[in-house]
Amino acid sequence: MDGDSETTDTDGDKGIDAAPPPPSGEQFEQSLFPVPQQHPGVSTDVLVTIGDIACTQTQLLTPNGVFPLAGTNWIVTNNTTKREKIPTYAIVLAIVFALACLLGLLFLLIKERTIEGSVQVSVQSPEVYYATQIPISIPQQVVDIEQRVNYARGLVRALG
Repeated sequence: MDGDSETTDTDGDKGIDAAPPPPSGEQFEQSLFPVPQQHPGVSTDVLVTIGDIACTQTQLLTPNGVFPLAGTNWIVTNNTTKREKIPTYAIVLAIVFALACLLGLLFLLIKERTIEGSVQVSVQSPEVYYATQIPISIPQQVVDIEQRVNYARGLVRALG
């Protein structure tokens, strides 16, 4: 043919190779919200995940392995920056309405606030040191991460 690769179905029909079908609803949700990996030897449920760190009642799960949760120290470092700028539409409106009346200058008071950067979460104990960086796009993510780390700290305190 025209250089297209052809395949033969089980019933003998010829067809052109096609891309795999898009993920179904459940597969799509799993790709957006990854489920923590199953670790061998872990018999309890994961209670909290922070980036690629997960905690059960007594164990710390990282990509490097499974470690005891007791005696771990958790550190959160906020590496985000907040930016404030006047949006383009506000400048245009200020110019247009400044010619009509000076009230158009009030459009220059409009500000867009954005946050960018990441939060680094480190966990250390005599057996392990592991750090992960989590990208941030809204301020609520920083609060969520800090609450998750505080929950993990509470699990450590409960172990004694």
